[in-house]
Amino acid sequence: MSKHGRVLVAMSGGIDSTVSAMMLHEEGYEVIGITMKTWDYANSGSSSKETGCCSLDSINDARSVSVQMGFHHFIVDIREEFGDYVIDNFVDEYLAGRTPNPCVLCNTHIKWSALLKRADALDCEFIATGHYARIKELDGRKYISKGEDDRKDQSYVLWGLSQECLNRSRFPLGDYTKPEVRQFAHDWGYTELSKKAESYEICFVPDNDYRGFLKRRVNGLTERVAGGDFIAADGGQVLGQHEGYPFYTIGQRKGLGIALGEPYYVTEIRPDTNTVVLGKVEELLRNGMTVAQVNSMKYAQIPDNLEAVTQIRYNDPGTMSRLKSKENDQVEVEFFANVKGVAPGQSAVFYEGDDVIGGGLIYSSVRFQ
Repeated sequence: MSKHGRVLVAMSGGIDSTVSAMMLHEEGYEVIGITMKTWDYANSGSSSKETGCCSLDSINDARSVSVQMGFHHFIVDIREEFGDYVIDNFVDEYLAGRTPNPCVLCNTHIKWSALLKRADALDCEFIATGHYARIKELDGRKYISKGEDDRKDQSYVLWGLSQECLNRSRFPLGDYTKPEVRQFAHDWGYTELSKKAESYEICFVPDNDYRGFLKRRVNGLTERVAGGDFIAADGGQVLGQHEGYPFYTIGQRKGLGIALGEPYYVTEIRPDTNTVVLGKVEELLRNGMTVAQVNSMKYAQIPDNLEAVTQIRYNDPGTMSRLKSKENDQVEVEFFANVKGVAPGQSAVFYEGDDVIGGGLIYSSVRFQ
């Protein structure tokens, strides 16, 4: 009989998920490892070497550690579940002129759902991942809080988790830094694992070329969107020709393929007219936005007029703001200072200190008077 119960650990073959499994095993949990194959590189059309969480090497690494540690390991094919939802959404969002965040979508709608489904089938009380975040509780509600390692904190990508998911989740790495995790692997005799490089790619775009992925995924995409105009934000005059509106994101400055003598940024994308609007940095600044599909985490409902730090992208330090609840799970955000690059489709996450109040998807940006 295990000391703490049975836990299903998502194992990618990387150092974080592997050390998580080791920790839980050492703590007395009955560990079962599971590796989920979400994407088939052979169908991506990319010439890149197969790497990352879905590669054969990574799957074999996860299985090897499980065998050495003496616990069961399963490989689950969720390519159909993943592709129908995450990849289709990824493509649809770019075609709509927005900038998607597929990792957040995967966590919220695919990964945790798949884990809980398999956990139930294997009589596991808990599931665990290698995310650098903590789970806390207030008045009977579970919520995400930042991990100990500021440089690795992943609370931003977990804002969509439900109470059911949080009640059954474990994040063993939340109280540790990345160097400490590498040291754990080394001390347990996994020297090569302790030196293993990290992957920051989207799993189904292994070469980090999302433009190429879109072209391969959508037949005739280039012909449909090529030849549109770059226009000026301050007058509408044509500044040049772009390669297709789905290939640009709000706030982009590099890779525009146009020389204007001074820095210009993408300030707006207009799919209906295949137009990309360019402006100087001041045209990119916003002091408000509307966030949709909001998941309130720390409180049953996000308090109206609550002051919180709002983060609009993964590496964003966040900006103090006021949150105003609206109908249909929407929140209006008023920033206390101008922010740059509010991109529809990206996630907005609200913080009280280290605690995640909740989050949602950026619907639109505004300028308040």
